[in-house]
Amino acid sequence: MNFFEHQDRARRNTRYLILLLIAAVFSLVIITTLLFAALAYFGEENRSETTQTVWQGIIHSISPVTFLWIALGVSIVVLLGSLFRFVQLRSGGKAVAEAMGGRLLAGNTQDADERKILNVVEEMAIASGTAVPPVYLIEEESINAFAAGYHPQDAVIGITRGCIQSLSRDELQGVIAHEFSHVFHGDMRINMRLISLLYGILVIGLIGEFLIRISGNRSVSRSNNKDNSPAALLALGVGLLVIGYTGIFFGNLIKSAVSRQREFLADASAVQFTRNPEGIAGALKKIGGSSYGSELKNEHAAEFSHMYFGQGVKSFFNLMATHPPLEERIKRIQPNWNGEFSEGVYIRRKTSEATETDAAIKEELLKVVSAFDGNVVTKAVNETTTQTRIDIEQTLAQIAKPTQGQIGYARARLSEIPESLKSATRESFSARAIIFGLLLDRHAQTAQHQLALLSEHLPENEFQQLRPLISEASSQHAGLRLPLIELCLPALKQLSTDQHNGFLECLNVLINADKKISLMEWALHRIVLHNNYHAPSSDHNRTLQQLQNECGVLLSTLAHAGATNPGDAQDAFARAQAELQLTIELLPKDKTRLADLDQALDQLNRVKPLQKPQLLKAMSQCVLQDNRVTIVEAELFRAIADSLDCPVPPLILNTP
Repeated sequence: MNFFEHQDRARRNTRYLILLLIAAVFSLVIITTLLFAALAYFGEENRSETTQTVWQGIIHSISPVTFLWIALGVSIVVLLGSLFRFVQLRSGGKAVAEAMGGRLLAGNTQDADERKILNVVEEMAIASGTAVPPVYLIEEESINAFAAGYHPQDAVIGITRGCIQSLSRDELQGVIAHEFSHVFHGDMRINMRLISLLYGILVIGLIGEFLIRISGNRSVSRSNNKDNSPAALLALGVGLLVIGYTGIFFGNLIKSAVSRQREFLADASAVQFTRNPEGIAGALKKIGGSSYGSELKNEHAAEFSHMYFGQGVKSFFNLMATHPPLEERIKRIQPNWNGEFSEGVYIRRKTSEATETDAAIKEELLKVVSAFDGNVVTKAVNETTTQTRIDIEQTLAQIAKPTQGQIGYARARLSEIPESLKSATRESFSARAIIFGLLLDRHAQTAQHQLALLSEHLPENEFQQLRPLISEASSQHAGLRLPLIELCLPALKQLSTDQHNGFLECLNVLINADKKISLMEWALHRIVLHNNYHAPSSDHNRTLQQLQNECGVLLSTLAHAGATNPGDAQDAFARAQAELQLTIELLPKDKTRLADLDQALDQLNRVKPLQKPQLLKAMSQCVLQDNRVTIVEAELFRAIADSLDCPVPPLILNTP
């Protein structure tokens, strides 16, 4: 199953999940109706003796109108409870991580363990062509992790202290690859929605608890009279409490059934991602051998139990377990496993030792990457670097499943970035300077004009602090642009609203300094906006047939971008049109505005997942028309794919 099939399956599973929860709510309505009917029947003082049974009496004590009112009341309570929790979690993965007591890891941390996990996450993100997610550390000794968020743009990785201390680098890579699988395949979004929906059912039980407390207070204040209202409130509270937690029981059954199968799929994806079964299998074995296991002590652990790498809460029945047994997961990865768990023995590395080890790794990186297909160029490249061979089918197959060679490529790119810039990407203040520097023009005179305009929009002392970083970032070769942007994204997400607005204003000043917008500038701007300010749509039901005009705008822009003469543009567009099999026409070059392209992409992102590969193939026909791919074209292709929520792994450019 590829990335697009996973996305389509996730959409269908969401609808299936909603149907199951509607069935659960209907069951609650029936149980609540029976509760009220029983209270009405047994509370009737002048109940006449008839031949009907008690059950028949209970059934007839509630009229159809009353049943409808009860159904409406229960539905409203569940809906309001779900909406309340949804609003609480509207910030995405950050809200879940903070609820679990997570601490955002600073990018400039000097702790060797924290630096290790950040490096692993950065490598995985760059190798898969996606934004680097923020990482939150949970101070627990157990071995566990999770990915949370509605979309990749608001995703975070949460990980326990025990996980980063107990696991080796390969094992951490397996765990993070497992979590990235949940991000890519739509599981994460289902998990977030499930939290809100189940909370709506829990509200009924919370109301029951409130009524029980109220009845206790009233019984004390009215102990000297014959008021029976406290007893009635107590009975109603106990009934609602039972109903609420009965609903949670059935909800957890649904959650467990959905979660288990997805854990197997994420394990398999992690193996495919890292090409190292020992990594994730080793992590699972250490969970089994650890005295802490994977159990989490946080008060919210049960609510988020379906999101973890390992079973986060105790389950007394296998039916209620959110994760398959460790033995079964390991056996699927390593069929010949001998059944023995391993105990995680950890020795904290000193910072100096970590630096020496990392330096040794860097020396080997060029060897690793140069072995990948024997073609990769890891030295500085310029804007005209080309590649004559790109297998688009293979590229699409690698979406959300990058190869070990691409992970090595990501490591190599990271090793090329100067430490001063790498440190700057990890703080929101200095990360802005990296983006500013990447937007500086290659011509000195234009660059000086851009800097002069930027100085007018920043306080003098702030501009002087950022100036060295801007200059250093602008001098980096083109192949490092995308990795630098991806590294900056977590820090940029920490900007306040006012800082965000000021940052965007500065971007616009730099881009419009020469009164025109290049495709490189547009691509960079689009990636930053899409991953920091874009509100993703949950509506993905449009077809390419319905969006023919938008397809025409996109393909016309790409055709003209890679053409050296009008004939080349027409040929590229014809190839793309044949791929789509739509009746569209090439727009004149002066009619292809980037503002129209932005609007077109917003609509095309709503295309059904299984139709997106067809669109990407059509795009590739435009890019590959002259059998040459420049770095600008590669950036443009990946920026557009990113806007379509298709994380394309690095197109490794090389000279033929």
